[in-house]
Amino acid sequence: MKKGLVMFAIAFSGGAFAFLISQLAVNLNNPNSNWFNSEVPVHAVNYAELPPGTTDFVAAAERSVNSVVHVKTEIKTAPVYDPWADFFGHNQNPRTQMASGSGVIISNDGYIVTNNHVIDGAEKIQVTLNNNKTYDATLVGKDPSTDIAVLKIDESNLPAAQWGNSDLVRVGQWVLAVGNPFELTSTVTAGIVSAKGRNINLIGEGNRQDVLPVESFIQTDAAVNPGNSGGALVNTNGELIGINTAIASKTGSYAGYSFAVPASIAQKVANDIIEFGNVQRGFLGVQISNVTEEQAKQVGLPAVAGVYVNALNDQGAAQIAGVEVGDIILKVAGIQVNTVPELQEQISKYRPGNKVALIIWRNGKEKSIEVELKNKEGGTEIRDSESLAAESIASLGAEFTAPSESECKALRIQGGAKVATMTAGKLRGAGVKNGYIITKVDGEIVASPEDLTEILKQKSGGILLEGIYPNGTRAYYGFGL
Repeated sequence: MKKGLVMFAIAFSGGAFAFLISQLAVNLNNPNSNWFNSEVPVHAVNYAELPPGTTDFVAAAERSVNSVVHVKTEIKTAPVYDPWADFFGHNQNPRTQMASGSGVIISNDGYIVTNNHVIDGAEKIQVTLNNNKTYDATLVGKDPSTDIAVLKIDESNLPAAQWGNSDLVRVGQWVLAVGNPFELTSTVTAGIVSAKGRNINLIGEGNRQDVLPVESFIQTDAAVNPGNSGGALVNTNGELIGINTAIASKTGSYAGYSFAVPASIAQKVANDIIEFGNVQRGFLGVQISNVTEEQAKQVGLPAVAGVYVNALNDQGAAQIAGVEVGDIILKVAGIQVNTVPELQEQISKYRPGNKVALIIWRNGKEKSIEVELKNKEGGTEIRDSESLAAESIASLGAEFTAPSESECKALRIQGGAKVATMTAGKLRGAGVKNGYIITKVDGEIVASPEDLTEILKQKSGGILLEGIYPNGTRAYYGFGL
């Protein structure tokens, strides 16, 4: 990234902030604090009686603070190579790294939404509620394209957040950010919405090429710091309108800009993951760009608005519906779209097979076109994670077993998925031989054949296998699913 540009820092925190926490705690030692009291009654506010220009955040804070949780993770990383340990035959076990962030309870029976980067690669996930109760959490599913993930804890009667309508959010309105910055639990900060539909090229960085980022962030000036990731952005009614995801900073700490995934995206992604195990993403099948002033003049558009269609995917949803190159998409399902991120946000609310009404500008006038969205494979059917995983496993052309205890000891591995038999398929095509033990897929640890299946549920496009043969030869293979 060029010098002078703002570095976008993903807001996750770790133990490195212990000193800062101790200093902040001195200033936060308020005997009247209700931080750890989950029984505080909701403060009733009659907004009609408030003086002009007055905003009361108490009700919004009390409605949302108990729905926000502290997420702690353990991540196994590769050990630092020690030649002496290797010489004397000592095992070099993976190191454990601790990290943390926030999450939001979205159902009374324990479903929690957070950021994918908060839990990515975690071996263990724990969730602590505002009443200080701690639970082991399981990963239900994740979506790198939107940086959203869903966790589940075994509990009932939880204080779930109420989803709000992020399409109705307006620039200038007051919002609250609720999370756990610097391990300071149940922290509430206030600010205004600074902008909508921001694309900061955050999600695409560091992800595989097959991950298609969907970025249309709500930008605010509410203070968000490391540890706030996955927490709640709420309006003054306490409704969840976004999931806090990133900050813009040169130092890694808050510097005036923070970004949240809108509820319109987060809610749909979470619902898909809970229902199907993966995201059912509808594709329009267009290549688009923001409309320029010159383009608007050429087609007689009264204002510089909408999204310009540069190209169409062959037999894609838009082409089949009658959209043409040179059209300008003005509205999606009645909602105005003036930028590429805004159009992506609206389309991301729908599943394959859903029909969406577009208003386009063509030949000097508006035209309505109904488009039936398609899935990535070009069909309209729903593809759940189980069927996709089964297809992925079948396409490998192999049967897997767990390596024996003696093999693990001799090869100094913690487990894996061993190729027992192999037929024609992607593994053979990539050059894999019988006996190969897969230990990682795209950097994620594979401890058993079951792990391999679970990981493949979340994968598509190109993947990289890491592993070892029984003779100790390490090998890497890449191919597309």
